[in-house]
Amino acid sequence: MNSQTSFPPLQGYRFGDSQRAQLLATLKRIHFSGQLVWTASNDGQKWIFYFCLGRIIYATGGTHPVRRLARSLATYCSQIPLDITQLRPALRRFELNNYTSSWEYQLLCLWVEQKKITQEQAEEAIQSILSEILFDISQAQTLTHHIKEESSISKQLILIDEQQAIEEVQRLWQKLWNAKITEYSLDKAPVIKQPKQLQENTSTKVYQALTQLLDGKNTLRDLAIKTQRDVVQVKRSLLPYLKSGLVELISIPDLPDPFFQEVPDPPSLKQENSNKPLIACVDDSLSICQTMEKLMTAAGYQFMSVNDGLRALTILLLRKPDLIFLDLVMPNTNGYEICRQLRKAPSFRETPIVILTGNDGIVDQVRAKLVGASSFLSKPVDAQKVLGVIYKHLSQDSISARRI
Repeated sequence: MNSQTSFPPLQGYRFGDSQRAQLLATLKRIHFSGQLVWTASNDGQKWIFYFCLGRIIYATGGTHPVRRLARSLATYCSQIPLDITQLRPALRRFELNNYTSSWEYQLLCLWVEQKKITQEQAEEAIQSILSEILFDISQAQTLTHHIKEESSISKQLILIDEQQAIEEVQRLWQKLWNAKITEYSLDKAPVIKQPKQLQENTSTKVYQALTQLLDGKNTLRDLAIKTQRDVVQVKRSLLPYLKSGLVELISIPDLPDPFFQEVPDPPSLKQENSNKPLIACVDDSLSICQTMEKLMTAAGYQFMSVNDGLRALTILLLRKPDLIFLDLVMPNTNGYEICRQLRKAPSFRETPIVILTGNDGIVDQVRAKLVGASSFLSKPVDAQKVLGVIYKHLSQDSISARRI
């Protein structure tokens, strides 16, 4: 089920009266279990809501899901270490392809079971995460949504009352509206643009404080947690510097996804594989990935697979494969959108991207070309055609050029 809703700009404080809030109420009324996926039409941003019998149990997605979790843990579960590398041992217990909720939610469930955090702490953390996501959704002018029904959710830690989160969204929007600072994104990071002029126009104490805080590594939301202040206060305090051009807001990446960790090869294997092209396959079908892996390794290539389309960008950016096979149809996303996002990254502008699909119609082929796909292959995969497209696009010179 798909639908689209539009929202007037700067009216997020009325989110409770919007079609989006009404959709949540409808899903609650019909005791829906499954996923609600909202997608922003302008940039393809996605947010996923997990429901059990009409109640929200978790939500994730957006620009900075890992940063958002870190902020929530710092506020409500301070006994949990925020070093991402320390989360990986716990994450090894999860098989990403076999559960129907996010790794963040699985971690919270695990910590409650292990009594590392209380049920109340988990509830407060999830409530704050939901409020942030609803706030971000309230800013999107046009959204499409997709509903995926499921008979059960893997775990049911708590059942959230979305009304509390909606009220929090409305309060924050009202405060931002009153302060006339709605135009600045909370997910952007302030950085000093003109240090000399800033030093001349501020006291030594203020300049030193700003230099330490505004390093371009923390978003406005991060700074609010770091300074233990309301995000509206942080935003308002920076407004004179933003308007004068002494400070600017920049987009920054999310923190590393702790579920994905590059395991370094042994020195001998690393040297042996250094000249072998790395081929990636992004497909939710394990059988397709297994078939491709056998084919790639037999042909002498390195191979990596990604079964979760929503995490594909993060993983591909980390590994930087030399050629990517990309499934056209996946849960919660599609090959067109992933291809479009990859082409925006400088490191992927020249990387061959091959779309895989069970439907080889001319419309799909044209659309694939429009988003920057290099080639188009039909399923089921044919070994000769797969190897042929690799030989077509990969040469040692082109691989070396992309790796520079």
